[in-house]
Amino acid sequence: MDFSSTRNIEMHMRIHTGKRPHECSACDKGFSTNSNLNRNTIIHTGERTHKCSICDKGFSQKGHLRSHMRIHTGERPYKCSICDIGFSQKGDLRSHMRIHAGEQPHKCSICDEGFSRSSRLNLHMKNHTGEHPHKCSICDKGFSHSRSLKLHMRIHTGEGPHKCSICDKGFSQKGHFRSHMRIHTGERPHKCSICDKGFSQKGHLRLHMRIHTGEHPYKCSICDKGFSQKGDLKLHMTIHTGERPYKCSICDKGFSQKGHLRSHMRIHTGERPHKCSICDKGFSQKGQLRSHMRIHTGEKPHKCSICDKCFSHSSSLKLHMRIHTGEGPHKCSICEKGFSQKGRFRSHMRIHTGERPHKCSICEKGFSQKGHLRSHMRIHTGERPYKCSICDKGFSQKGGLKLHLRIHTGEQPHKCSICDEGFSRSSRLNLHMKNHTGEQPHKCSICDKCFSHSSSLKLHMRIHTGERPHKCSICDKGFSQKGQLRSHMRIHTGERPHKCSICDKGFSQKGHLRSHMRIHTGERPHKCSICDKGFSQKGQLRSHMRIHTGEQPHKCSICDKCFSHSSSLKLHMRIHTGERPHKCSICDKGFSQKGQLRSHMRIHTGEQPHKCSICDKGFSQKGDLKLHLRIHTGE
Repeated sequence: MDFSSTRNIEMHMRIHTGKRPHECSACDKGFSTNSNLNRNTIIHTGERTHKCSICDKGFSQKGHLRSHMRIHTGERPYKCSICDIGFSQKGDLRSHMRIHAGEQPHKCSICDEGFSRSSRLNLHMKNHTGEHPHKCSICDKGFSHSRSLKLHMRIHTGEGPHKCSICDKGFSQKGHFRSHMRIHTGERPHKCSICDKGFSQKGHLRLHMRIHTGEHPYKCSICDKGFSQKGDLKLHMTIHTGERPYKCSICDKGFSQKGHLRSHMRIHTGERPHKCSICDKGFSQKGQLRSHMRIHTGEKPHKCSICDKCFSHSSSLKLHMRIHTGEGPHKCSICEKGFSQKGRFRSHMRIHTGERPHKCSICEKGFSQKGHLRSHMRIHTGERPYKCSICDKGFSQKGGLKLHLRIHTGEQPHKCSICDEGFSRSSRLNLHMKNHTGEQPHKCSICDKCFSHSSSLKLHMRIHTGERPHKCSICDKGFSQKGQLRSHMRIHTGERPHKCSICDKGFSQKGHLRSHMRIHTGERPHKCSICDKGFSQKGQLRSHMRIHTGEQPHKCSICDKCFSHSSSLKLHMRIHTGERPHKCSICDKGFSQKGQLRSHMRIHTGEQPHKCSICDKGFSQKGDLKLHLRIHTGE
């Protein structure tokens, strides 16, 4: 190397010899040149003689001022020859070039980690030493670097010097500002090497990579549960500590997360900022909107691994899994019964407490569950939203429709374990079982008659009280049972919904159809215990028994004559009243009995259905045939 003077050679030789003749009187540090000593002295004196003409900031060295001016001018004279990125300082370009070269010349003597800059190594060393020399004067928090303290102070001062030119939002750190700008530009420069998903921040990519690697570096010291993010661990710890630092200013309710408080505040404000693009329904939380959208799309991404049933929400799948596992984590402290859902447990507790918080606004009746109140309100409104797809009959409750459909399908899933008879409802099976056990726990206080069911006793009591609450809207006749009113209404409407499958004859009541079917089958299940005669109907057997007992309970109020049947008394009364309701359509003659009219009609038609088995002579009436037979028998 050539030098222009002896002094220059001498100065240069100090690089090789390490000679530093100029010593600082303040810190005892040595320097090879006087100018370097002067620069060091300015550090101690705090003198900043070089001022910026734009922002008036002072610098101890002229070179520092020159570098600073590039912030205002935007000048970046030092260009990278590989990626063409520009830098305001030569040192920054040198550090940047190490990214391309992969060069990390500054090595940690403890853990051997490499760094491209000595400043980063110095910061890293403080991780090993635990040194935090820079203290915050407000909260006393310590920092390993002065710059970290400077950034921290902006929390207390609220300073946000880095402003967004689009939305005017301020940021305390330049990096935060750069990340924010990507919201506006949509830039996602950090790509996942596995699924190619893009992220606006490098930290977000790092967190995302843990999905692929399954890494959970943050462990709970109490339950050892692992988390991919530090923030998730912090939130999890509040479960163990019970800490709820975020308080609602209106109702004083506490929350472990700030976001939960924000969502809660919308209950008070009624704010629903998340709108459905299809039906315009609003939601207070974004997650609720996502769940709602699955109603429109029909998406059910959560699948049961056992029965393959799909659900739109993970929570629904979790509850469903308890059907397979039999898990009932919510235990009643009174009766020890377990429930898979917290809501069902709460409803169950009201059985013990008798609490009925849901009141009807019309009749003030209370209910333990909101759903029961909704069903009850349909009594007042007459609403029947559940329609049968076969006969279009409406029901106020979904369960009612489900049971009704079994009429059409013939399904009887509830089987008696003794006689194998099937029932469409479990309640009907329970009643049926009392036939086998003979159990009749419900006793009438007037006549001591016992019943297997409380509802049967209630209906029976109306015999004693004469109560007939179900009134016909046409003739005002009253009935003790709703079913009786329905049957009666068919007299007015002429409706006969129960059809015979053999002769197609229609009946207004199911019981009448059953009795009619015995004509076709010849079945006579009701046997007389005295003469063993069979009858198709129970009432016929009762009437027959009066032949053996001689009982005639039906008495005429005029002549005191007694009859074994009410129908016989009714016909007898027409003798006293002269009533002849059955009229001949040809000659207008009246008859008290329908049978008499039929016999009379044969005069007009000439019909002789009763034939003599000996001479084949015909007669219009059975009595005439009987008289004729005496000619042959000589009786």
